Amino acid sequence: MDAAQQIDATAREVASATSWDERVALIRRVPESFGTGQLAAVYAAIAERAYAPDFGADFGYVHWPREYELDGVIESYNIALRATSGFQAVSPADLARVLQTNPRTLRIFRLLLGFTTQEFAAATVMVARGHGGPGLANTRIKSMETGHAASPQQTELAALTIDHTMTGSLFSETDSETIRSKITKPDTALGWASVQHYAVAGVPLPMFLHQRLYGGAFRQILDATSTRRGDLIEDEVESRFVNTGILHVRTGSANQSEIEARFGLTVRPAPDFVVYDVAGHLQALLECKGANDGGTARDKASRFRALRGEATRLGGVPLFAVLAGLGWRRTADALGPVVRDTDGRVFTPSNLDAMLACRPFPELAGSAMAGIVDSG
Repeated sequence: MDAAQQIDATAREVASATSWDERVALIRRVPESFGTGQLAAVYAAIAERAYAPDFGADFGYVHWPREYELDGVIESYNIALRATSGFQAVSPADLARVLQTNPRTLRIFRLLLGFTTQEFAAATVMVARGHGGPGLANTRIKSMETGHAASPQQTELAALTIDHTMTGSLFSETDSETIRSKITKPDTALGWASVQHYAVAGVPLPMFLHQRLYGGAFRQILDATSTRRGDLIEDEVESRFVNTGILHVRTGSANQSEIEARFGLTVRPAPDFVVYDVAGHLQALLECKGANDGGTARDKASRFRALRGEATRLGGVPLFAVLAGLGWRRTADALGPVVRDTDGRVFTPSNLDAMLACRPFPELAGSAMAGIVDSG
């Protein structure tokens, strides 16, 4: 059997293991069976055959906050359309009047410019410099878009920012073939004239699809909810621990020092979960990571090497990974190294029940009353 065949046979054996503990035992024997130069290929093959198929289904969904519903945009758009006479009355004074009376229309003007709320806030700072005053905070932008009135000075600044951006005086066009002002998109390429045209004629479907090509369907909502997606992975893990009575600490920014003092962990930040027994002894470390692309997964994989070193320093405490996202299907330098560093204790939100059957969790089940946990 040549090296390639041996690697394939090992990957198949791991994938067909009858229990997760057996899978862990097989992976832990890999360094004994292969030379150092072969290890990366072995772990990548194991990841490809035994783990990668579990990733990817979540790319078909997004986490949906209520403020992204279409009806809210339509309502604000119709107000902006009427208040500007079909985007004909769009001088700075006109815009300030509209924003003062109907602050929620700021969302429509911001979307026409192609800015996020944070980007629009930064643009107001640039405009304000010429008037000797402060810009608008991101929180103020969001407040106005939910219908809260701002001061006349603030609405005037927002109006000037819209005007300067739309007319090209704030961000001028460049001669570069690879850099464009955001105003060069089809619906604003000719400034307000383009807006007026499409407000009457409608946006053709090919142009709408073209926007998705460069903007990405759901791109902004995916960016805006990245922290929430990470929290949801941790929520799934915590609910399993609570329901099975496993003692644990969910770490956070406020309890890093406590965890170091209590369990002897020195890695910063601490892993997302620390699991312990009724005597207070450390039993497992668990880290959650989401990644929607391979490059991000590769970068996040290095975190598990540091955690593996900490787990080894603490006496060989088992290290678990709960991963989500299509990016983890990148096996050679992302998922493979995580499989190596966790001895194969890699799970997804869809197979957390299998994780609870992996040692040491069966022995720890019931060690706490359900619902009594530590959290950061």
